[in-house]
Amino acid sequence: MSKIKLKINGEVVEKEVEDRTLLIYFLRDALGLTGAHVGCDTSSCGACTIMIDGKAVKSCTILAVQADGTEVKTIEGMAENGTLHPLQEGFKEEHGLQCGFCTPGMVMTAADLLSRNPDPSEQEIREALEGNFCRCTGYHNIVRSIQYAAKKMKETTSMVGA
Repeated sequence: MSKIKLKINGEVVEKEVEDRTLLIYFLRDALGLTGAHVGCDTSSCGACTIMIDGKAVKSCTILAVQADGTEVKTIEGMAENGTLHPLQEGFKEEHGLQCGFCTPGMVMTAADLLSRNPDPSEQEIREALEGNFCRCTGYHNIVRSIQYAAKKMKETTSMVGA
């Protein structure tokens, strides 16, 4: 057992964890953050994607002890003060989800992309999503959802600077 301390969705968390516990199971089982999904346990599907220190990471590939001292953001931390993040709004408005299983991982991957590239092309979005599988949508609406969010985020930024 090891004691770890991390900042999760803005809150400091200190817990003891078995050394072999994967981060996805720590989030889901120890903290009740069930937004990231367990899909394949091999990093192939992307359903478990979260952000660690601002970068998209598949949480089924990292031990909880490896996340000690980091800042973690899960899908639960995307909305602020009851207001959907533009990516969440985009998935709603552009019908970017059907069953919703892949959606948290898609949103977190897209958040990483938009943090690095606020105006990605359709091709850049598709390439960023390569490690995330969706068995329902065919990806077209997911891409449109991310384009929606990029546009909204750009408009919000330009309004703040005006």
